[in-house]
Amino acid sequence: MPRVLPALALTAALTAPLAGLSACGSSAPSSGAASAAPSTASSSVPTASPEQTTDAGSPAATRAGDAQVIALTVTGGKVSGATGRVRVGLGSTVRLQVTADVTDEVHVHGYDLMKDTVPDQPVTIEFTADVPGVFEVELEESKLPLTRLQVQ
Repeated sequence: MPRVLPALALTAALTAPLAGLSACGSSAPSSGAASAAPSTASSSVPTASPEQTTDAGSPAATRAGDAQVIALTVTGGKVSGATGRVRVGLGSTVRLQVTADVTDEVHVHGYDLMKDTVPDQPVTIEFTADVPGVFEVELEESKLPLTRLQVQ
Protein backbone atom coordinates (compact mmCIF):
# COMPACT_ATOMS: atom_id res chain seq x y z
CA MET A 1 0.00 0.00 0.00
CA PRO A 2 2.83 2.52 0.41
CA ARG A 3 2.89 3.02 -3.39
CA VAL A 4 -0.77 4.16 -3.52
CA LEU A 5 -0.15 7.57 -1.91
CA PRO A 6 2.54 8.66 -4.45
CA ALA A 7 0.30 7.47 -7.29
CA LEU A 8 -2.61 9.53 -5.94
CA ALA A 9 -0.40 12.59 -5.56
CA LEU A 10 0.85 12.20 -9.15
CA THR A 11 -2.71 11.80 -10.44
CA ALA A 12 -3.81 14.94 -8.55
CA ALA A 13 -0.83 16.91 -9.86
CA LEU A 14 -1.53 15.88 -13.45
CA THR A 15 -5.29 16.57 -13.35
CA ALA A 16 -5.20 19.85 -11.38
CA PRO A 17 -4.52 22.02 -14.47
CA LEU A 18 -7.47 20.34 -16.21
CA ALA A 19 -9.90 20.77 -13.31
CA GLY A 20 -11.35 23.93 -14.86
CA LEU A 21 -12.18 22.22 -18.16
CA SER A 22 -15.29 20.28 -19.00
CA ALA A 23 -16.84 19.20 -22.28
CA CYS A 24 -20.39 19.09 -23.58
CA GLY A 25 -22.27 16.40 -21.72
CA SER A 26 -20.77 17.25 -18.33
CA SER A 27 -23.05 18.65 -15.67
CA ALA A 28 -20.36 20.27 -13.51
CA PRO A 29 -19.33 23.92 -13.84
CA SER A 30 -15.77 24.36 -14.98
CA SER A 31 -14.71 25.46 -11.49
CA GLY A 32 -15.02 21.84 -10.41
CA ALA A 33 -17.80 22.70 -7.93
CA ALA A 34 -20.96 20.62 -7.93
CA SER A 35 -23.89 22.31 -9.61
CA ALA A 36 -27.11 22.83 -7.69
CA ALA A 37 -28.89 23.74 -10.93
CA PRO A 38 -30.11 20.89 -13.10
CA SER A 39 -27.93 20.49 -16.13
CA THR A 40 -27.54 18.06 -18.96
CA ALA A 41 -24.72 19.82 -20.78
CA SER A 42 -21.70 21.93 -19.96
CA SER A 43 -18.83 23.01 -22.12
CA SER A 44 -15.62 24.92 -21.90
CA VAL A 45 -13.26 25.82 -24.69
CA PRO A 46 -9.66 26.01 -23.50
CA THR A 47 -7.71 29.01 -24.69
CA ALA A 48 -4.00 29.23 -25.31
CA SER A 49 -3.72 32.85 -24.27
CA PRO A 50 -4.93 34.71 -21.18
CA GLU A 51 -8.49 35.95 -21.41
CA GLN A 52 -9.56 39.53 -21.04
CA THR A 53 -11.94 39.90 -18.10
CA THR A 54 -14.78 42.35 -18.47
CA ASP A 55 -16.41 43.99 -15.47
CA ALA A 56 -19.98 45.23 -15.27
CA GLY A 57 -18.83 48.80 -15.98
CA SER A 58 -17.59 48.11 -19.52
CA PRO A 59 -19.72 49.18 -22.52
CA ALA A 60 -20.54 45.56 -23.47
CA ALA A 61 -21.40 44.50 -19.90
CA THR A 62 -23.48 47.10 -18.08
CA ARG A 63 -25.99 47.35 -15.25
CA ALA A 64 -29.67 47.88 -15.99
CA GLY A 65 -31.64 48.25 -12.79
CA ASP A 66 -30.72 45.22 -10.75
CA ALA A 67 -29.50 43.14 -13.72
CA GLN A 68 -26.05 42.88 -15.24
CA VAL A 69 -26.59 43.20 -19.00
CA ILE A 70 -24.18 41.40 -21.32
CA ALA A 71 -24.72 42.36 -24.96
CA LEU A 72 -23.33 40.22 -27.78
CA THR A 73 -23.67 40.41 -31.56
CA VAL A 74 -22.82 37.70 -34.10
CA THR A 75 -22.27 38.78 -37.70
CA GLY A 76 -20.69 36.56 -40.33
CA GLY A 77 -19.41 34.12 -37.71
CA LYS A 78 -17.64 36.89 -35.74
CA VAL A 79 -18.69 37.85 -32.21
CA SER A 80 -18.57 41.37 -30.82
CA GLY A 81 -19.43 42.75 -27.40
CA ALA A 82 -18.36 41.26 -24.06
CA THR A 83 -16.52 38.35 -25.67
CA GLY A 84 -13.89 37.71 -22.99
CA ARG A 85 -14.46 36.43 -19.49
CA VAL A 86 -17.17 38.52 -17.78
CA ARG A 87 -17.20 38.74 -13.99
CA VAL A 88 -20.63 38.12 -12.51
CA GLY A 89 -21.49 38.47 -8.83
CA LEU A 90 -22.76 35.31 -7.17
CA GLY A 91 -26.49 35.73 -6.61
CA SER A 92 -26.83 38.57 -9.11
CA THR A 93 -29.28 38.76 -11.99
CA VAL A 94 -27.72 38.39 -15.44
CA ARG A 95 -29.41 39.46 -18.66
CA LEU A 96 -27.75 38.11 -21.83
CA GLN A 97 -28.82 39.96 -24.97
CA VAL A 98 -27.70 38.20 -28.14
CA THR A 99 -28.33 39.33 -31.69
CA ALA A 100 -27.18 36.87 -34.36
CA ASP A 101 -27.46 36.89 -38.13
CA VAL A 102 -28.22 33.14 -38.14
CA THR A 103 -30.81 30.75 -36.78
CA ASP A 104 -29.18 28.87 -33.91
CA GLU A 105 -29.52 28.36 -30.17
CA VAL A 106 -27.82 30.40 -27.44
CA HIS A 107 -26.75 28.00 -24.67
CA VAL A 108 -25.54 28.98 -21.20
CA HIS A 109 -23.60 25.88 -20.16
CA GLY A 110 -23.78 24.73 -16.56
CA TYR A 111 -27.08 26.53 -16.06
CA ASP A 112 -28.62 24.58 -18.96
CA LEU A 113 -30.38 27.66 -20.33
CA MET A 114 -31.18 27.81 -24.04
CA LYS A 115 -32.98 30.18 -26.36
CA ASP A 116 -33.39 30.05 -30.13
CA THR A 117 -32.11 32.92 -32.22
CA VAL A 118 -33.98 34.51 -35.10
CA PRO A 119 -31.72 36.23 -37.64
CA ASP A 120 -31.12 39.89 -36.78
CA GLN A 121 -33.57 39.91 -33.84
CA PRO A 122 -32.25 40.20 -30.28
CA VAL A 123 -33.02 37.38 -27.84
CA THR A 124 -32.72 37.71 -24.08
CA ILE A 125 -31.86 35.11 -21.45
CA GLU A 126 -32.24 36.35 -17.87
CA PHE A 127 -31.28 34.27 -14.83
CA THR A 128 -29.88 34.40 -11.31
CA ALA A 129 -26.18 33.50 -11.20
CA ASP A 130 -26.43 31.23 -8.17
CA VAL A 131 -23.78 28.63 -9.07
CA PRO A 132 -20.11 29.69 -8.81
CA GLY A 133 -17.68 28.81 -11.56
CA VAL A 134 -16.79 29.70 -15.14
CA PHE A 135 -19.50 28.99 -17.70
CA GLU A 136 -19.34 29.20 -21.47
CA VAL A 137 -22.09 30.81 -23.50
CA GLU A 138 -22.15 29.65 -27.11
CA LEU A 139 -24.20 29.34 -30.25
CA GLU A 140 -24.87 25.64 -29.83
CA GLU A 141 -25.34 24.38 -33.38
CA SER A 142 -22.40 26.30 -34.85
CA LYS A 143 -20.24 25.65 -31.74
CA LEU A 144 -19.34 29.37 -31.72
CA PRO A 145 -18.19 30.56 -28.27
CA LEU A 146 -19.79 33.91 -27.38
CA THR A 147 -18.44 34.68 -23.90
CA ARG A 148 -17.55 33.08 -20.57
CA LEU A 149 -19.24 34.01 -17.30
CA GLN A 150 -17.04 33.98 -14.21
CA VAL A 151 -19.54 33.70 -11.35
CA GLN A 152 -17.99 34.50 -7.97
